[in-house]
Amino acid sequence: MHVGVLIGRVRVEEKLLFKALEERGVNYEPIYDDELQFGSANIDEWSRFDVILERSISHSRALTSLGFFNKLGIPTVNEYEVARICGDKIETSVLLEEADIPQPEFMVAYTPDSALEAIETMGYPVVLKPAIGSWGRLQAKITSRNMAESILEHKKTLGGVQHAIFYIQEYIEKPGRDLRTFVIDGEPICAIRRESDHWITNTSRGGHADNHPMSDELIELSRNTSDAIGGGVIAVDVFESDRGLLVNEVNYTMEFRNSIEPTGVDIPARIIDYVIAVGEGATAAEQEEAELEAVC
Repeated sequence: MHVGVLIGRVRVEEKLLFKALEERGVNYEPIYDDELQFGSANIDEWSRFDVILERSISHSRALTSLGFFNKLGIPTVNEYEVARICGDKIETSVLLEEADIPQPEFMVAYTPDSALEAIETMGYPVVLKPAIGSWGRLQAKITSRNMAESILEHKKTLGGVQHAIFYIQEYIEKPGRDLRTFVIDGEPICAIRRESDHWITNTSRGGHADNHPMSDELIELSRNTSDAIGGGVIAVDVFESDRGLLVNEVNYTMEFRNSIEPTGVDIPARIIDYVIAVGEGATAAEQEEAELEAVC
């Protein structure tokens, strides 16, 4: 088996994934997205890969690459559709709504005036997020009309893709933490709670990770979310609220370095086991198709 690993840069997570591949004796090849070139001139070159694991930190590069690989019939972890859905908070929220998965209320608007009206309809406080983004960047907790008008004016002036669409989410009073479950092929493997004095609890922003017991409710919510998104390797961010557990966001290229020790789960090993299974499944299908063609 030959595995490609699409990366932007080698972080701790990628080093751990490489180690897991080496421990299993799997031949792998890093594919650096800043050097990547693909098109009609080199289509045949990509057939050397049985499966490609996507670990790019750039959503646009990841999405474009996955689309190309999947069109060529190369299996990827994750698939293009999963990345597209998870990378867009609006599409994620719409799919969760369709699947009756509990989440904070949300509204989408295109102009500062319509966004202000939506915010006032929802009631303060609310959270204003970029539709596409990660690590808790460019999020704003809005507590008053004056603050809303100021932030919306700034976003309109700044322009650009990160500020063109207003994704507004109900603010949930958290008990100083939120939860994250790691789900592989529809099966939750572990969960952490991320604690912080700040309302943004991402570990990349200073949140502290501890193991969190997997309750039946959390397991079911994680499985249902994975089914709605399309499976693969995902992390589900969950709020505890007076309405029960609510899905905040779903991530498709998650970081996990701070979650291995507290949970005691070898997350990179579990990811690589799934990648190998996907690659083996594709190889077996190709072999079966070749045998059928030979018989015919």
